[in-house]
Amino acid sequence: MLDDQALDVLFRQAHTHHGWLDKPVADETLRELYELLRMAPTATNSQPVRLVFVKTKEAKDRLRPTLSAGNVDKTMAAPVTAIVAYDTRFYEHMPKLMPSWSEAATKLAALAEPTRDRMAFLSATLQAGYLILAARAMGLDCGPMGGFEADQLDKTFFPDGRWKSFLLVNLGHGDVGKVRPRNPRLSFDEAARIE
Repeated sequence: MLDDQALDVLFRQAHTHHGWLDKPVADETLRELYELLRMAPTATNSQPVRLVFVKTKEAKDRLRPTLSAGNVDKTMAAPVTAIVAYDTRFYEHMPKLMPSWSEAATKLAALAEPTRDRMAFLSATLQAGYLILAARAMGLDCGPMGGFEADQLDKTFFPDGRWKSFLLVNLGHGDVGKVRPRNPRLSFDEAARIE
């Protein structure tokens, strides 16, 4: 089991960050981050998450008009903003990802589109959680958010329509002076039961 210090970093002391230090995140760090998050469990090892790490001023300027007003300043200040999306044609990679199931690509492609998209979305959501945990484990702070216009973002960054965004995660070194107090959490008895 991880020690208390590791659990604090990943869970108990981790906060959503809204302010950022002017400290860059290296491209190699983002590659290492992906190497960790790609180990997340996904349905039939489908690995449908797709990421765009927005770092440059030009890319941030393209992202800006898609953001809710309350997310503009913190996103523009973050060293990196990860656009988290899922690939609607994830099944095309199944021959590589599930070689033991030779019919995987054909079977998954034949699913009704809503069923297939739900499968991709749920698995990509698992991978997004691993993105946050991997970033924290690597010493980065995170600011996940849903306040953006997904259709507009997708037209800007994914004009072919294949990838569908569902989350943004600001990444970098957070300004601890701008961390908000932790809000309450539900207790076990309020949110779970054992049967």
